[in-house]
Amino acid sequence: MRVQIDSKRPTCILRSMSGNPFVTTRRFSRGKRSPAYGPQIQACRLLTLPNLVLLFGITVCLTVAGCMQRRVSSGSALWPAAANAETGEDAVDDVVVPATKLSPQVHSEKHVHPEKKLKSASSFQIRGQSPQAPPVVAQETVREGFLPEYPRYPVRASSPSGWLRYQSPQASTPPAVTEPVPAGPGGDAAGVEPLGDLLLQPPGTADLDIFVEEARTGRFMFGAGVNSNAGLTGHIVIDERNFDILRFPTSFQDFLNGTAFRGGGQGLRIEAVPGTLFERYVVNFTEPYLLWTPFSLNVSGFLFERRYEDWSERRKGARAGLGYRITHDLSVNASLRMLEVDIYNPSVEGVAQLDEMVGDHDLYGGRVTLAHDTRDIPFLPTQGHLLELSFEQMFGSFDYPRGIVDYRQYFLVRERADGSNRHTLAVSTRLGVSGAQTPIFENFFAGGQSTIRGFDFRGASPVDSGVTVGGEFMLLSTVEYMFPLTADDMLKGVFFLDAGTVEEDVEINGDNFRVSPGFGLRISIPALGPAPLAFDFAFPVANAPYDDIEHFSFFFGFGR
Repeated sequence: MRVQIDSKRPTCILRSMSGNPFVTTRRFSRGKRSPAYGPQIQACRLLTLPNLVLLFGITVCLTVAGCMQRRVSSGSALWPAAANAETGEDAVDDVVVPATKLSPQVHSEKHVHPEKKLKSASSFQIRGQSPQAPPVVAQETVREGFLPEYPRYPVRASSPSGWLRYQSPQASTPPAVTEPVPAGPGGDAAGVEPLGDLLLQPPGTADLDIFVEEARTGRFMFGAGVNSNAGLTGHIVIDERNFDILRFPTSFQDFLNGTAFRGGGQGLRIEAVPGTLFERYVVNFTEPYLLWTPFSLNVSGFLFERRYEDWSERRKGARAGLGYRITHDLSVNASLRMLEVDIYNPSVEGVAQLDEMVGDHDLYGGRVTLAHDTRDIPFLPTQGHLLELSFEQMFGSFDYPRGIVDYRQYFLVRERADGSNRHTLAVSTRLGVSGAQTPIFENFFAGGQSTIRGFDFRGASPVDSGVTVGGEFMLLSTVEYMFPLTADDMLKGVFFLDAGTVEEDVEINGDNFRVSPGFGLRISIPALGPAPLAFDFAFPVANAPYDDIEHFSFFFGFGR
Protein backbone atom coordinates (compact mmCIF):
# COMPACT_ATOMS: atom_id res chain seq x y z
CA MET A 1 0.00 0.00 0.00
CA ARG A 2 1.05 3.59 -0.32
CA VAL A 3 0.24 6.85 1.36
CA GLN A 4 -0.50 9.99 -0.60
CA ILE A 5 -0.60 13.38 1.10
CA ASP A 6 -2.55 16.09 -0.70
CA SER A 7 -0.69 19.40 -0.41
CA LYS A 8 -3.73 21.60 -0.73
CA ARG A 9 -6.20 19.69 1.40
CA PRO A 10 -5.50 18.20 4.82
CA THR A 11 -6.16 14.74 3.50
CA CYS A 12 -4.20 11.52 3.40
CA ILE A 13 -5.06 8.80 0.91
CA LEU A 14 -4.25 5.18 1.62
CA ARG A 15 -4.09 3.42 -1.68
CA SER A 16 -3.70 -0.32 -2.10
CA MET A 17 -1.81 -1.93 -4.94
CA SER A 18 -5.15 -2.44 -6.68
CA GLY A 19 -5.62 1.30 -6.75
CA ASN A 20 -8.67 1.59 -4.47
CA PRO A 21 -8.23 4.64 -2.23
CA PHE A 22 -9.21 5.53 1.31
CA VAL A 23 -9.47 9.24 2.01
CA THR A 24 -8.60 10.34 5.51
CA THR A 25 -9.06 13.48 7.53
CA ARG A 26 -6.79 14.34 10.38
CA ARG A 27 -6.19 16.45 13.41
CA PHE A 28 -2.59 17.04 14.33
CA SER A 29 -0.74 17.36 17.60
CA ARG A 30 2.94 17.73 18.35
CA GLY A 31 5.34 14.85 17.88
CA LYS A 32 9.06 14.05 17.65
CA ARG A 33 11.37 13.48 14.79
CA SER A 34 13.10 10.15 14.50
CA PRO A 35 16.89 10.39 14.92
CA ALA A 36 17.25 7.99 12.02
CA TYR A 37 15.49 10.36 9.63
CA GLY A 38 17.11 10.29 6.20
CA PRO A 39 18.19 13.49 4.44
CA GLN A 40 16.97 12.70 0.95
CA ILE A 41 13.80 10.72 0.56
CA GLN A 42 11.21 10.55 3.29
CA ALA A 43 9.55 7.32 4.20
CA CYS A 44 5.91 6.51 4.73
CA ARG A 45 5.52 3.76 7.20
CA LEU A 46 2.48 1.57 6.97
CA LEU A 47 1.59 -1.01 9.59
CA THR A 48 -1.06 -3.48 8.44
CA LEU A 49 -2.88 -5.98 10.72
CA PRO A 50 -2.93 -9.73 10.21
CA ASN A 51 -6.21 -11.23 9.19
CA LEU A 52 -6.11 -13.72 12.09
CA VAL A 53 -4.94 -13.05 15.64
CA LEU A 54 -2.86 -15.97 16.78
CA LEU A 55 -2.76 -17.35 20.29
CA PHE A 56 -1.57 -14.97 23.00
CA GLY A 57 2.20 -15.19 23.53
CA ILE A 58 2.89 -16.56 20.02
CA THR A 59 4.57 -14.32 17.55
CA VAL A 60 2.58 -13.15 14.60
CA CYS A 61 3.47 -13.99 11.09
CA LEU A 62 3.69 -10.41 9.93
CA THR A 63 2.49 -9.00 6.68
CA VAL A 64 4.34 -6.78 4.56
CA ALA A 65 4.83 -3.54 3.32
CA GLY A 66 6.95 -2.34 0.51
CA CYS A 67 8.68 0.62 -0.84
CA MET A 68 6.69 2.76 -3.18
CA GLN A 69 7.19 6.29 -4.14
CA ARG A 70 4.47 8.84 -4.29
CA ARG A 71 5.10 12.40 -5.20
CA VAL A 72 3.37 15.01 -3.06
CA SER A 73 0.98 17.19 -5.07
CA SER A 74 1.55 20.98 -5.38
CA GLY A 75 -1.64 22.66 -4.57
CA SER A 76 -3.55 23.43 -7.59
CA ALA A 77 -7.09 22.28 -7.88
CA LEU A 78 -6.17 18.85 -9.22
CA TRP A 79 -7.65 15.56 -8.06
CA PRO A 80 -6.07 13.14 -8.01
CA ALA A 81 -2.91 15.10 -7.51
CA ALA A 82 -0.83 13.90 -10.36
CA ALA A 83 0.28 15.95 -13.29
CA ASN A 84 0.81 19.52 -12.38
CA ALA A 85 3.87 20.75 -14.22
CA GLU A 86 3.70 24.45 -13.85
CA THR A 87 7.08 25.11 -12.32
CA GLY A 88 9.25 22.08 -12.72
CA GLU A 89 10.61 22.22 -9.17
CA ASP A 90 12.03 19.23 -7.38
CA ALA A 91 9.33 17.04 -5.95
CA VAL A 92 9.14 15.53 -2.49
CA ASP A 93 8.54 11.83 -2.29
CA ASP A 94 6.93 9.68 0.35
CA VAL A 95 8.15 6.09 0.39
CA VAL A 96 6.41 3.26 2.19
CA VAL A 97 8.69 1.32 4.54
CA PRO A 98 8.03 -1.84 6.54
CA ALA A 99 6.09 -1.61 9.74
CA THR A 100 8.16 -4.11 11.68
CA LYS A 101 11.65 -5.53 11.96
CA LEU A 102 10.66 -8.62 10.06
CA SER A 103 11.74 -9.04 6.48
CA PRO A 104 9.53 -6.89 4.26
CA GLN A 105 7.42 -8.37 1.49
CA VAL A 106 7.72 -5.66 -1.09
CA HIS A 107 4.65 -5.19 -3.28
CA SER A 108 3.14 -8.41 -1.94
CA GLU A 109 -0.56 -7.76 -2.22
CA LYS A 110 -1.52 -11.13 -0.74
CA HIS A 111 -0.39 -9.91 2.69
CA VAL A 112 -2.42 -6.69 2.55
CA HIS A 113 -5.80 -6.61 4.18
CA PRO A 114 -8.75 -6.23 1.83
CA GLU A 115 -9.85 -2.63 1.48
CA LYS A 116 -13.21 -3.35 3.03
CA LYS A 117 -11.51 -4.28 6.32
CA LEU A 118 -9.29 -1.21 6.67
CA LYS A 119 -11.61 1.29 8.31
CA SER A 120 -9.42 3.43 10.54
CA ALA A 121 -5.89 4.20 11.59
CA SER A 122 -5.47 3.67 15.31
CA SER A 123 -2.39 5.90 15.37
CA PHE A 124 -0.85 8.26 12.86
CA GLN A 125 2.56 9.84 13.27
CA ILE A 126 4.38 12.22 10.96
CA ARG A 127 8.12 12.37 11.36
CA GLY A 128 10.49 14.58 9.49
CA GLN A 129 11.65 18.12 9.33
CA SER A 130 10.27 21.37 8.05
CA PRO A 131 12.11 24.68 8.38
CA GLN A 132 8.82 26.19 9.48
CA ALA A 133 7.62 23.90 12.24
CA PRO A 134 8.24 20.91 14.46
CA PRO A 135 6.94 17.62 13.12
CA VAL A 136 3.57 16.48 14.30
CA VAL A 137 1.63 13.41 15.30
CA ALA A 138 -1.77 12.81 13.77
CA GLN A 139 -4.76 10.86 14.90
CA GLU A 140 -6.54 9.64 11.80
CA THR A 141 -9.91 8.33 10.85
CA VAL A 142 -9.97 6.54 7.53
CA ARG A 143 -13.10 6.42 5.43
CA GLU A 144 -13.73 4.33 2.38
CA GLY A 145 -14.49 6.00 -0.90
CA PHE A 146 -13.05 8.51 -3.34
CA LEU A 147 -13.50 12.26 -2.93
CA PRO A 148 -15.84 12.23 0.07
CA GLU A 149 -17.19 15.22 1.94
CA TYR A 150 -14.17 15.76 4.12
CA PRO A 151 -13.39 18.90 6.12
CA ARG A 152 -10.67 21.08 4.66
CA TYR A 153 -8.83 22.46 7.65
CA PRO A 154 -5.12 23.19 7.65
CA VAL A 155 -2.46 21.10 9.30
CA ARG A 156 -1.41 22.77 12.53
CA ALA A 157 1.03 21.84 15.27
CA SER A 158 -0.10 22.15 18.87
CA SER A 159 2.77 24.54 19.46
CA PRO A 160 1.91 28.09 18.35
CA SER A 161 5.41 28.45 16.94
CA GLY A 162 4.86 26.56 13.76
CA TRP A 163 2.87 24.68 11.19
CA LEU A 164 3.57 21.83 8.87
CA ARG A 165 2.63 22.30 5.24
CA TYR A 166 2.97 19.74 2.50
CA GLN A 167 4.26 22.14 -0.10
CA SER A 168 5.64 20.41 -3.11
CA PRO A 169 6.58 21.12 -6.63
CA GLN A 170 5.26 19.58 -9.73
CA ALA A 171 5.22 16.09 -11.13
CA SER A 172 8.15 16.71 -13.43
CA THR A 173 10.71 14.85 -11.32
CA PRO A 174 11.09 11.22 -12.45
CA PRO A 175 9.93 8.64 -9.92
CA ALA A 176 12.69 7.47 -7.62
CA VAL A 177 13.68 3.82 -7.63
CA THR A 178 12.71 2.31 -4.30
CA GLU A 179 14.34 -0.64 -2.62
CA PRO A 180 13.23 -2.88 0.26
CA VAL A 181 14.24 -1.45 3.61
CA PRO A 182 16.77 -3.66 5.44
CA ALA A 183 15.21 -5.45 8.37
CA GLY A 184 18.33 -5.32 10.50
CA PRO A 185 20.09 -2.41 12.19
CA GLY A 186 21.11 0.49 9.98
CA GLY A 187 18.00 0.57 7.83
CA ASP A 188 15.98 3.68 7.12
CA ALA A 189 13.69 2.83 10.02
CA ALA A 190 16.46 1.97 12.48
CA GLY A 191 15.71 3.11 15.99
CA VAL A 192 12.06 3.78 15.24
CA GLU A 193 9.58 1.69 17.13
CA PRO A 194 6.02 1.13 15.92
CA LEU A 195 3.36 3.28 17.53
CA GLY A 196 1.22 0.43 18.78
CA ASP A 197 1.06 -3.24 19.55
CA LEU A 198 -0.23 -5.28 16.63
CA LEU A 199 -1.79 -7.87 18.91
CA LEU A 200 -3.70 -5.29 20.91
CA GLN A 201 -5.00 -3.20 18.04
CA PRO A 202 -8.69 -3.37 17.15
CA PRO A 203 -9.47 -5.35 14.00
CA GLY A 204 -9.55 -3.27 10.86
CA THR A 205 -7.04 -0.68 12.06
CA ALA A 206 -3.42 0.10 11.24
CA ASP A 207 -0.62 2.31 12.54
CA LEU A 208 1.03 4.71 10.13
CA ASP A 209 4.45 6.36 10.32
CA ILE A 210 5.14 8.96 7.64
CA PHE A 211 8.54 10.54 7.07
CA VAL A 212 8.44 13.85 5.20
CA GLU A 213 10.60 16.80 4.38
CA GLU A 214 9.31 20.04 2.98
CA ALA A 215 10.06 20.89 -0.63
CA ARG A 216 11.15 24.27 -1.87
CA THR A 217 8.27 26.73 -1.55
CA GLY A 218 9.86 30.02 -2.62
CA ARG A 219 10.59 31.02 -6.17
CA PHE A 220 12.28 33.93 -7.91
CA MET A 221 11.57 34.06 -11.62
CA PHE A 222 12.37 36.44 -14.40
CA GLY A 223 12.06 36.33 -18.16
CA ALA A 224 10.75 38.04 -21.25
CA GLY A 225 8.11 37.34 -23.86
CA VAL A 226 6.35 38.72 -26.88
CA ASN A 227 2.90 38.18 -28.32
CA SER A 228 0.57 39.73 -30.84
CA ASN A 229 -1.78 41.15 -28.18
CA ALA A 230 0.57 42.87 -25.70
CA GLY A 231 3.86 43.33 -27.55
CA LEU A 232 7.19 42.83 -25.80
CA THR A 233 7.07 42.29 -22.03
CA GLY A 234 9.41 41.39 -19.20
CA HIS A 235 8.45 39.24 -16.23
CA ILE A 236 9.81 39.35 -12.68
CA VAL A 237 8.12 37.31 -9.94
CA ILE A 238 8.79 36.61 -6.27
CA ASP A 239 6.50 33.83 -5.09
CA GLU A 240 6.37 32.24 -1.61
CA ARG A 241 3.77 29.50 -1.06
CA ASN A 242 4.48 29.02 2.65
CA PHE A 243 4.41 32.61 3.83
CA ASP A 244 3.53 33.62 7.40
CA ILE A 245 2.59 37.26 7.84
CA LEU A 246 2.75 36.98 11.65
CA ARG A 247 6.09 35.19 11.97
CA PHE A 248 8.42 38.12 12.53
CA PRO A 249 12.14 37.42 12.78
CA THR A 250 13.65 37.37 16.26
CA SER A 251 17.21 37.58 15.00
CA PHE A 252 19.19 37.81 11.80
CA GLN A 253 19.65 34.04 12.00
CA ASP A 254 15.96 33.63 11.14
CA PHE A 255 16.66 35.12 7.72
CA LEU A 256 19.66 32.86 7.19
CA ASN A 257 17.86 29.62 8.03
CA GLY A 258 14.70 30.59 6.15
CA THR A 259 12.23 30.74 9.04
CA ALA A 260 11.46 34.47 8.97
CA PHE A 261 7.95 35.14 7.63
CA ARG A 262 7.56 31.48 6.68
CA GLY A 263 5.54 28.54 7.90
CA GLY A 264 1.93 29.73 7.85
CA GLY A 265 0.90 28.06 4.61
CA GLN A 266 -0.07 31.45 3.21
CA GLY A 267 0.80 32.70 -0.25
CA LEU A 268 2.64 35.90 -1.17
CA ARG A 269 3.26 36.85 -4.78
CA ILE A 270 4.97 40.01 -6.02
CA GLU A 271 4.87 40.42 -9.77
CA ALA A 272 6.27 43.06 -12.11
CA VAL A 273 5.53 42.94 -15.85
CA PRO A 274 6.99 45.94 -17.69
CA GLY A 275 6.48 46.16 -21.43
CA THR A 276 6.23 48.25 -24.55
CA LEU A 277 2.41 48.34 -24.72
CA PHE A 278 1.42 46.78 -21.43
CA GLU A 279 2.58 47.07 -17.81
CA ARG A 280 1.30 45.35 -14.67
CA TYR A 281 2.49 45.40 -11.06
CA VAL A 282 0.71 43.22 -8.51
CA VAL A 283 1.12 42.26 -4.84
CA ASN A 284 -1.12 39.37 -3.82
CA PHE A 285 -1.64 37.72 -0.41
CA THR A 286 -3.60 34.48 0.10
CA GLU A 287 -4.75 32.82 3.31
CA PRO A 288 -6.14 29.39 2.33
CA TYR A 289 -7.79 28.74 5.73
CA LEU A 290 -9.02 31.95 7.33
CA LEU A 291 -9.17 31.64 11.13
CA TRP A 292 -9.01 27.85 10.78
CA THR A 293 -12.20 27.65 8.76
CA PRO A 294 -12.82 26.29 5.25
CA PHE A 295 -12.92 29.89 3.98
CA SER A 296 -10.02 31.36 2.01
CA LEU A 297 -8.97 35.00 1.90
CA ASN A 298 -7.33 36.79 -1.00
CA VAL A 299 -6.13 40.41 -0.91
CA SER A 300 -4.29 42.17 -3.72
CA GLY A 301 -3.18 45.59 -4.87
CA PHE A 302 -2.40 46.38 -8.49
CA LEU A 303 -1.18 48.99 -10.93
CA PHE A 304 -2.01 48.43 -14.59
CA GLU A 305 -1.22 50.50 -17.67
CA ARG A 306 -2.09 49.75 -21.28
CA ARG A 307 -1.56 51.75 -24.46
CA TYR A 308 -4.40 50.89 -26.82
CA GLU A 309 -4.71 52.09 -30.39
CA ASP A 310 -7.39 54.68 -29.56
CA TRP A 311 -6.44 55.73 -26.01
CA SER A 312 -4.14 54.96 -23.10
CA GLU A 313 -5.43 53.64 -19.80
CA ARG A 314 -4.01 53.49 -16.29
CA ARG A 315 -5.67 51.56 -13.45
CA LYS A 316 -4.74 51.30 -9.81
CA GLY A 317 -6.70 49.75 -7.01
CA ALA A 318 -7.22 46.85 -4.64
CA ARG A 319 -9.32 43.72 -4.37
CA ALA A 320 -10.36 41.51 -1.43
CA GLY A 321 -12.19 38.22 -1.71
CA LEU A 322 -13.52 35.31 0.34
CA GLY A 323 -13.77 31.83 -1.12
CA TYR A 324 -15.47 28.64 0.04
CA ARG A 325 -15.26 25.17 -1.49
CA ILE A 326 -18.71 23.61 -1.20
CA THR A 327 -17.64 20.27 -2.63
CA HIS A 328 -14.46 19.08 -4.28
CA ASP A 329 -15.58 20.49 -7.65
CA LEU A 330 -17.94 23.29 -6.60
CA SER A 331 -16.73 26.57 -5.10
CA VAL A 332 -18.09 30.05 -4.47
CA ASN A 333 -16.20 33.32 -4.21
CA ALA A 334 -17.29 36.81 -3.16
CA SER A 335 -15.02 39.80 -3.71
CA LEU A 336 -14.94 43.58 -3.46
CA ARG A 337 -12.83 45.80 -5.65
CA MET A 338 -12.13 49.49 -5.85
CA LEU A 339 -10.14 51.15 -8.58
CA GLU A 340 -9.24 54.46 -10.10
CA VAL A 341 -9.14 54.57 -13.90
CA ASP A 342 -7.36 57.31 -15.83
CA ILE A 343 -8.08 57.62 -19.57
CA TYR A 344 -5.62 59.81 -21.48
CA ASN A 345 -4.00 60.36 -24.89
CA PRO A 346 -7.12 59.86 -27.06
CA SER A 347 -6.23 59.20 -30.68
CA VAL A 348 -9.05 61.36 -32.06
CA GLU A 349 -11.40 64.04 -30.75
CA GLY A 350 -15.07 64.54 -31.44
CA VAL A 351 -16.18 61.00 -30.59
CA ALA A 352 -18.66 61.40 -27.72
CA GLN A 353 -18.11 58.00 -26.13
CA LEU A 354 -14.36 58.63 -25.92
CA ASP A 355 -14.41 62.34 -25.05
CA GLU A 356 -16.63 61.70 -22.03
CA MET A 357 -14.19 59.14 -20.68
CA VAL A 358 -11.02 61.25 -20.69
CA GLY A 359 -9.88 61.90 -17.12
CA ASP A 360 -10.06 60.06 -13.80
CA HIS A 361 -12.94 57.82 -12.70
CA ASP A 362 -13.55 56.01 -9.41
CA LEU A 363 -15.32 52.66 -9.34
CA TYR A 364 -16.38 50.39 -6.45
CA GLY A 365 -18.13 47.08 -6.74
CA GLY A 366 -18.87 43.60 -5.50
CA ARG A 367 -18.72 40.32 -7.37
CA VAL A 368 -20.03 36.81 -6.70
CA THR A 369 -18.70 33.81 -8.64
CA LEU A 370 -19.88 30.20 -8.63
CA ALA A 371 -17.57 27.69 -10.33
CA HIS A 372 -17.84 23.98 -11.06
CA ASP A 373 -14.48 22.59 -12.18
CA THR A 374 -13.80 18.94 -13.05
CA ARG A 375 -10.78 19.46 -15.32
CA ASP A 376 -7.92 17.02 -14.92
CA ILE A 377 -5.39 19.87 -14.93
CA PRO A 378 -6.02 23.63 -15.04
CA PHE A 379 -3.41 24.31 -17.71
CA LEU A 380 -4.11 22.77 -21.13
CA PRO A 381 -6.63 20.25 -19.73
CA THR A 382 -7.53 17.09 -21.64
CA GLN A 383 -10.83 16.13 -20.02
CA GLY A 384 -13.49 17.51 -17.70
CA HIS A 385 -15.28 20.82 -17.74
CA LEU A 386 -15.32 24.29 -16.20
CA LEU A 387 -18.58 26.16 -15.65
CA GLU A 388 -18.24 29.62 -14.12
CA LEU A 389 -21.12 31.99 -13.37
CA SER A 390 -20.33 35.50 -12.16
CA PHE A 391 -22.29 38.64 -11.39
CA GLU A 392 -20.86 42.04 -10.53
CA GLN A 393 -22.44 45.36 -9.60
CA MET A 394 -20.35 48.50 -9.90
CA PHE A 395 -20.90 51.95 -8.35
CA GLY A 396 -19.10 55.27 -8.37
CA SER A 397 -18.56 57.37 -11.46
CA PHE A 398 -20.74 54.85 -13.30
CA ASP A 399 -23.42 52.45 -12.03
CA TYR A 400 -23.84 49.25 -14.02
CA PRO A 401 -24.27 45.49 -13.56
CA ARG A 402 -22.30 42.81 -15.39
CA GLY A 403 -22.93 39.09 -15.77
CA ILE A 404 -20.69 36.48 -17.41
CA VAL A 405 -21.21 32.77 -18.12
CA ASP A 406 -18.09 30.81 -19.10
CA TYR A 407 -18.36 27.14 -20.05
CA ARG A 408 -15.51 24.92 -21.29
CA GLN A 409 -15.74 21.20 -22.01
CA TYR A 410 -12.79 18.93 -22.79
CA PHE A 411 -13.02 15.46 -24.32
CA LEU A 412 -10.17 12.97 -24.36
CA VAL A 413 -10.44 11.37 -27.81
CA ARG A 414 -7.52 8.98 -27.64
CA GLU A 415 -4.21 8.39 -25.89
CA ARG A 416 -1.41 5.87 -25.54
CA ALA A 417 -1.51 3.17 -22.91
CA ASP A 418 0.92 5.17 -20.78
CA GLY A 419 -1.28 8.29 -20.93
CA SER A 420 0.88 10.25 -23.38
CA ASN A 421 0.09 11.49 -26.90
CA ARG A 422 -3.36 12.67 -25.98
CA HIS A 423 -5.83 13.88 -28.59
CA THR A 424 -8.21 16.45 -27.10
CA LEU A 425 -11.40 18.05 -28.36
CA ALA A 426 -12.28 21.31 -26.59
CA VAL A 427 -15.55 23.22 -26.85
CA SER A 428 -16.04 26.56 -25.11
CA THR A 429 -18.69 29.28 -24.95
CA ARG A 430 -18.52 32.65 -23.22
CA LEU A 431 -21.55 34.91 -22.78
CA GLY A 432 -21.40 38.38 -21.26
CA VAL A 433 -23.99 41.10 -20.65
CA SER A 434 -23.34 44.53 -19.17
CA GLY A 435 -25.56 47.47 -18.19
CA ALA A 436 -26.44 50.47 -20.34
CA GLN A 437 -24.21 52.83 -18.31
CA THR A 438 -21.09 50.72 -18.75
CA PRO A 439 -18.14 53.03 -19.59
CA ILE A 440 -16.17 52.42 -22.75
CA PHE A 441 -13.15 51.10 -20.86
CA GLU A 442 -15.30 48.37 -19.21
CA ASN A 443 -17.06 47.26 -22.41
CA PHE A 444 -16.61 43.84 -24.00
CA PHE A 445 -14.16 43.49 -26.89
CA ALA A 446 -13.23 40.65 -29.25
CA GLY A 447 -10.42 39.88 -31.64
CA GLY A 448 -7.03 38.33 -31.08
CA GLN A 449 -5.47 35.16 -29.72
CA SER A 450 -7.71 34.67 -26.69
CA THR A 451 -11.08 35.55 -28.27
CA ILE A 452 -11.54 35.29 -32.06
CA ARG A 453 -8.42 34.47 -34.04
CA GLY A 454 -8.07 35.87 -37.54
CA PHE A 455 -8.61 39.42 -36.29
CA ASP A 456 -6.34 42.06 -34.79
CA PHE A 457 -6.41 42.62 -31.03
CA ARG A 458 -9.89 44.09 -30.36
CA GLY A 459 -10.35 44.12 -34.13
CA ALA A 460 -13.74 42.33 -34.05
CA SER A 461 -15.58 44.93 -31.96
CA PRO A 462 -18.05 47.76 -32.61
CA VAL A 463 -16.54 50.96 -34.00
CA ASP A 464 -17.75 54.58 -33.69
CA SER A 465 -16.18 57.14 -36.02
CA GLY A 466 -13.03 55.08 -36.33
CA VAL A 467 -12.72 54.42 -32.58
CA THR A 468 -13.12 50.87 -31.27
CA VAL A 469 -15.70 51.32 -28.50
CA GLY A 470 -16.72 47.73 -27.70
CA GLY A 471 -20.20 46.75 -26.59
CA GLU A 472 -22.53 45.63 -23.83
CA PHE A 473 -23.11 42.13 -25.22
CA MET A 474 -20.62 39.38 -26.04
CA LEU A 475 -21.04 35.84 -27.34
CA LEU A 476 -17.93 33.82 -28.20
CA SER A 477 -17.55 30.13 -29.06
CA THR A 478 -14.59 27.92 -29.99
CA VAL A 479 -14.19 24.33 -31.14
CA GLU A 480 -10.57 23.12 -31.12
CA TYR A 481 -8.93 19.77 -31.75
CA MET A 482 -5.37 19.31 -30.47
CA PHE A 483 -3.20 16.35 -31.41
CA PRO A 484 0.47 15.39 -30.99
CA LEU A 485 2.88 15.53 -33.92
CA THR A 486 5.86 13.97 -32.14
CA ALA A 487 6.15 11.04 -29.75
CA ASP A 488 7.52 13.22 -26.93
CA ASP A 489 4.53 15.62 -27.06
CA MET A 490 6.83 18.60 -27.62
CA LEU A 491 5.16 19.48 -30.92
CA LYS A 492 1.39 19.53 -31.29
CA GLY A 493 -1.00 20.64 -33.98
CA VAL A 494 -4.43 22.24 -33.65
CA PHE A 495 -7.44 22.77 -35.86
CA PHE A 496 -9.98 25.29 -34.62
CA LEU A 497 -13.13 27.22 -35.44
CA ASP A 498 -13.72 30.52 -33.62
CA ALA A 499 -17.07 32.28 -33.87
CA GLY A 500 -18.97 35.01 -32.09
CA THR A 501 -19.88 38.66 -31.89
CA VAL A 502 -19.73 41.75 -29.71
CA GLU A 503 -22.69 44.13 -29.97
CA GLU A 504 -23.31 47.62 -28.61
CA ASP A 505 -26.77 46.49 -27.44
CA VAL A 506 -28.03 43.17 -26.12
CA GLU A 507 -28.79 41.53 -29.45
CA ILE A 508 -27.24 39.33 -32.12
CA ASN A 509 -26.87 40.99 -35.51
CA GLY A 510 -26.25 38.39 -38.20
CA ASP A 511 -24.31 40.91 -40.30
CA ASN A 512 -21.75 41.28 -37.50
CA PHE A 513 -21.35 37.61 -36.62
CA ARG A 514 -17.77 36.42 -37.14
CA VAL A 515 -16.65 32.92 -38.14
CA SER A 516 -12.95 32.11 -38.45
CA PRO A 517 -11.49 28.62 -39.03
CA GLY A 518 -7.78 27.94 -38.86
CA PHE A 519 -4.87 25.81 -37.73
CA GLY A 520 -1.80 26.20 -35.58
CA LEU A 521 1.21 24.74 -33.78
CA ARG A 522 2.08 24.33 -30.11
CA ILE A 523 5.79 23.95 -29.33
CA SER A 524 6.82 22.96 -25.81
CA ILE A 525 10.33 23.97 -24.76
CA PRO A 526 11.15 22.74 -21.22
CA ALA A 527 13.76 25.46 -20.71
CA LEU A 528 11.05 28.10 -21.18
CA GLY A 529 8.61 26.52 -18.74
CA PRO A 530 5.43 24.50 -19.23
CA ALA A 531 3.67 27.05 -21.42
CA PRO A 532 4.05 26.16 -25.11
CA LEU A 533 4.70 28.64 -27.88
CA ALA A 534 1.48 29.13 -29.85
CA PHE A 535 1.38 30.02 -33.54
CA ASP A 536 -2.01 30.24 -35.25
CA PHE A 537 -3.22 30.98 -38.76
CA ALA A 538 -6.90 31.89 -39.14
CA PHE A 539 -8.98 32.87 -42.16
CA PRO A 540 -12.29 34.64 -41.42
CA VAL A 541 -15.17 33.51 -43.63
CA ALA A 542 -17.70 35.88 -42.02
CA ASN A 543 -16.99 39.30 -40.53
CA ALA A 544 -18.35 42.82 -40.11
CA PRO A 545 -17.36 45.43 -42.70
CA TYR A 546 -15.38 47.49 -40.16
CA ASP A 547 -13.34 44.59 -38.73
CA ASP A 548 -9.54 44.56 -38.74
CA ILE A 549 -8.31 41.27 -40.23
CA GLU A 550 -5.05 39.66 -39.10
CA HIS A 551 -4.42 36.09 -40.25
CA PHE A 552 -1.40 35.28 -38.07
CA SER A 553 -1.24 35.45 -34.28
CA PHE A 554 1.25 34.17 -31.75
CA PHE A 555 1.40 33.95 -28.00
CA PHE A 556 3.81 32.82 -25.28
CA GLY A 557 2.25 31.19 -22.24
CA PHE A 558 -0.79 30.17 -24.20
CA GLY A 559 -3.81 28.57 -22.53
CA ARG A 560 -7.43 28.75 -23.56
